[in-house]
Amino acid sequence: MSDKDEREAALKAAQAALAAEHAAVYGYGVAGGRVTAGRRAEATAAHHAHRARRDALVRTVRGLGGEPVAADPAYALPFAVPGPAEAVRLAAVLEDRVADVYSDLVRAAEGPLRRDAADALREAAVRAVRWRGSGIPFPGLVERAADGSRKDGAGEKDAATGADAKTGSDAKGRTGTTR
Repeated sequence: MSDKDEREAALKAAQAALAAEHAAVYGYGVAGGRVTAGRRAEATAAHHAHRARRDALVRTVRGLGGEPVAADPAYALPFAVPGPAEAVRLAAVLEDRVADVYSDLVRAAEGPLRRDAADALREAAVRAVRWRGSGIPFPGLVERAADGSRKDGAGEKDAATGADAKTGSDAKGRTGTTR
């Protein structure tokens, strides 16, 4: 693979990670308002962490010569979130999705960007365990079929990022409206 191809692969993976961070920031806005008071600080900390990662990725994408993908005005959530239990479940799903795209960035990047992506993957996996109460083997390494869908049938391509919809932006059913 040429240096140009490697740079383009890193840029594509960074854009997908940025799209996932935009979605996570949005999702934590929903989850944070519905978790119990005892978990609100945890949701707030996760929201701030995703905002910081998002902002860093904007700089990274520009540094790689790209125009950072913009956040959508709203995202369709993967399921209804009427109360605390669903908010906790949403937080775990968000973290799984972020971990998935960071695993792609780890594979595509080198040097400091690869280290940052590995750190982000680890942080997302740890947060997912805290939300879910259990871990998964090898977070971020979902088995994928040749067509890009997950072998468990849960994934499909996200038209905005080209990534698995479950990992990209929670954008399968964008509403185009704001909250």
